[in-house]
Amino acid sequence: MGKRILNDIVIWLLATLICVFWRLIANKSEIASYLVLFLVMLCLWVSLALIFRKYRSYKETWCWQELLSMALTAGSLIGLVYIVLPRLPWSFSTTVASLVVGMVAALDFVFIMGKHYRKYALNMTVPPMVIEQRENAVVDHKDELRGVMSMKAVRQSVLSLTTEDDYQMLLEKAHLDSKLTKVVASRDRFDIMQLPDYQYQTIVDLTLLNKAKGINRRFCMVNQKLPDDGCYVCCYRPQEYVKQKILREYPWGINYIYYVAWFVFRRIIPRLLLMSRLYYDVTNGRNRVLSKTEVLGRLYYCGFEVDEVVPMGHIEYVFAHRHSQPYPQAQIKVYGPLISLPRVCKDKEMINFFKFRTMHPYSEYIQKYVFDSRGGMNIADKSDDDFRITHWGKIMRKYWLDELPMLFNWLRGDVKLVGVRPLSKTMFDTYPPELQDKRTRCKPGLIPPFYIDHPETFDELYASENKYLDEYFEHPFRTDVKYFFLTMHAILFKRMHSA
Repeated sequence: MGKRILNDIVIWLLATLICVFWRLIANKSEIASYLVLFLVMLCLWVSLALIFRKYRSYKETWCWQELLSMALTAGSLIGLVYIVLPRLPWSFSTTVASLVVGMVAALDFVFIMGKHYRKYALNMTVPPMVIEQRENAVVDHKDELRGVMSMKAVRQSVLSLTTEDDYQMLLEKAHLDSKLTKVVASRDRFDIMQLPDYQYQTIVDLTLLNKAKGINRRFCMVNQKLPDDGCYVCCYRPQEYVKQKILREYPWGINYIYYVAWFVFRRIIPRLLLMSRLYYDVTNGRNRVLSKTEVLGRLYYCGFEVDEVVPMGHIEYVFAHRHSQPYPQAQIKVYGPLISLPRVCKDKEMINFFKFRTMHPYSEYIQKYVFDSRGGMNIADKSDDDFRITHWGKIMRKYWLDELPMLFNWLRGDVKLVGVRPLSKTMFDTYPPELQDKRTRCKPGLIPPFYIDHPETFDELYASENKYLDEYFEHPFRTDVKYFFLTMHAILFKRMHSA
């Protein structure tokens, strides 16, 4: 209660200052004489608010209840102003006093709406999904081919949602002619919930994920219904197709303006913490924009491994198999512009480093998949032609803009200004044991020797870091000063950019 009364006092002070400055700007008379009256009115406001239960427990108060209490408090105070002030020997203006009460009510209205909106935005009403543990779940009956009538029914069902080419592809790759394959198409997950456990080896989900409600829950349900190593097929319309469609359909110039507006509404707003729930309540989860990274990442997050991605026109089909239990499911995963990544530091301590997001959502769950499919990682702890990186992310990485938040880690003392770069656990484990030991004997740095020696292979990278560390252990301060100025020279005169 004390905090809420303090909020009202601050609002009163702000309203009084606005009134004072407004009168001064308007060249009207000073109102210093009103300050005592405003103090009395503030005390009356708090007293009336207590009477009308404006300061009741916030967790138990509905927005309309608090607004009603505020309206009754303001109305009662204005009534007292018009009844009492004319009877006083001092010539106080009822208009000025009412104006201040009106300003307080307006500011309080904004404050109340903001509080309750925040309460609404952060209150995820859907509880986290509980993942059931299981062991050795297998299909307990033999595989059989479907009959002619059954295949006709399956074909009609599939063609009502896809094309003939899609059907032939699914027939070959997903074995639609097998009785152990089940085709579902339901936006609200009802069909999947009704499936018996471990009765089908393959589940083909023809619901477009862009229109599906609760994608992670959908994947987790499929994970629970499938046997060990069971197959799952899903489909989605990729973001790149929608972008090209917009740029193609509208005149040049207008198309980019429209695309930017579409991108902000469909991609940025849903990722903001205080806008995410409102966005999905308004759109009901329909027509969401999905990147390839997000779809694959969600599958890995929910316990699948991707086997193949098959593009068919404007739709991409993803073939995956059940690999493990899903990760512990959060209520909602919000991917804002700022991220925190664990890195191996001194004494092998894992410290979170802050960066601006340059990758699509759920990219962290498919790091190994990307490295394996692209022939491994490069010396910058990245995969060549990494599709997880957004277009604006490539620009930010080129000019180190994504690493600006790491200055906070520097101010906090997690890193030095100059030193070997902090590595992810995946990259750190690829280093030779001797170099791992050297790296963890000192703090990592924001400016690595990488930008001076320009290594092109892992052996050259190891040699570069060994050279720096040997010099640093012998002459710490002199070595860091030397490498700092050499790096500045490389950036300013050799046009060295981030990888």
